[in-house]
Amino acid sequence: MAKRGRITVLGCGSSSGTPALGCNCPTCVSDNPKNRRTRCSAYIRIDELGLLIDTGPDLRQQALREGLTRVDAVLYTHPHADHLNGIDDLRAFCYVKRGPIDLLGNSFTMDNIRARFGYGLMPASPSWDKPVLVPHDVEGPLSFAGLKLTPIPLKHGHWPCSGWRIGDMAWLTDVSDIPEESLALLDGVRLLFLDCLRDTPYFSHLSFAQALAWAARIGAERTVLIHMTHELEFAALSARCPAGVEVGFDGLQLDFKV
Repeated sequence: MAKRGRITVLGCGSSSGTPALGCNCPTCVSDNPKNRRTRCSAYIRIDELGLLIDTGPDLRQQALREGLTRVDAVLYTHPHADHLNGIDDLRAFCYVKRGPIDLLGNSFTMDNIRARFGYGLMPASPSWDKPVLVPHDVEGPLSFAGLKLTPIPLKHGHWPCSGWRIGDMAWLTDVSDIPEESLALLDGVRLLFLDCLRDTPYFSHLSFAQALAWAARIGAERTVLIHMTHELEFAALSARCPAGVEVGFDGLQLDFKV
């Protein structure tokens, strides 16, 4: 019998978050909590296992909001600041478990982490005053704690980005193109989280129209739009979504099969 996993959208915002600093647009001044978007990240719980997708600069705030206390591994998509620069907040999770946290991602991302955050890659001190992290270069499907994890190679402008698939769920953020060979890795996905930056096309992200086209091509039963700027207001965008596509929001929790 298949296990159940639960994914929590910790943040569905773009690099600026929403509200954006200094902006008085309808989304930024909205009193709808679904228009308050922290930087894009997710938490996955399967039995006792806890996995993060990315460590953005809002990680501490997100973890407190959702009551997170356990992280066994981080599945990284790419090393842009809005997906990586909260890495130091992993220190608290290492302290709680008195153990290291595994970092999984492509070599492009892991090399960036090794170059920028070497202080977190050393053995633990008696006081656990720094994160204790173990990087792993991942270029294909792997087993972690008995769980199959499948990285999905994506294009993010000129950068190689990784989506992640677990069971019948896939998380594809920061994507401008999905290579043909990666589409095969998405066969049978029923729950899809998909990049949707804004209406106007942008070289390293999907626009709303592009996201809808990819959602139709992938064919998941349920597609949730993520990584949105303040140009996309929740209610207005929801009214434009076709059946099977919905607008994500911070704190959204959904179950999937492993």
